[in-house]
Amino acid sequence: MSNKTILITGATSGIGLELFERYVARGEKVIACGRDANKLSLLAPKAYKTCLFDLNSPDDIEKQLKALAELDIVILNAGDCRYVDDAKNFDGKLFSDIITTNLTSLGWLLQFTLPRLKSDGQLVLISSSATILPFPRSEAYGASKAGMDYLAKSLQLDLAEHNIAVTLVHPGFVKTPLTDKNDFEMPFLITSREAASRIIIGIDKRKRYLHFPKRLTLLLRVISFLPSSLWQKIISRKHTA
Repeated sequence: MSNKTILITGATSGIGLELFERYVARGEKVIACGRDANKLSLLAPKAYKTCLFDLNSPDDIEKQLKALAELDIVILNAGDCRYVDDAKNFDGKLFSDIITTNLTSLGWLLQFTLPRLKSDGQLVLISSSATILPFPRSEAYGASKAGMDYLAKSLQLDLAEHNIAVTLVHPGFVKTPLTDKNDFEMPFLITSREAASRIIIGIDKRKRYLHFPKRLTLLLRVISFLPSSLWQKIISRKHTA
């Protein structure tokens, strides 16, 4: 047990909840963040601290995070996924909402967590394997996660002088309340517990990049090397998260 202080956003369900439970079981001091007061209250007895805020409210984020003490690990996991069902009649509000929730909010979270992250600390961003290839209906979700990828890679450069590791995570399909809403086949689906286990192993090793399950992520990379006319035909037959 290292007794590290670990902040997790989206800690009330899915991968975030599994990360919370596993880190608590290891004896770490876990700060659980979420927007559902009832769910957070259930975690409170085991949490070092709980922080209630909506990702779309910078004021709430500041109020909850500005008083935090030093942190060893920050895991930015929370997000949303909705699809653009009719690209010809593009839904600008849906696009804006997803970009704000999944990408713009990261700026506020980083503003109030990075100054508190110790030298030799670690920042973890949970992105998506959907950024490996573009997919139908994923204009909003994919764009937000692609922005997160670029952000993570830039931070890897700029935080190196502070000895802060930045880990970018590309999960494939993970069974969560979010993916339960999907109306299409999800190949190589894994559980939240499996995903959390792989993420924790990667964090312990301070890896710069994690992707899993490799049966999916490596397949997507192979497809991406095909001529665009071919891979577009392959991908257009399927929908993804």
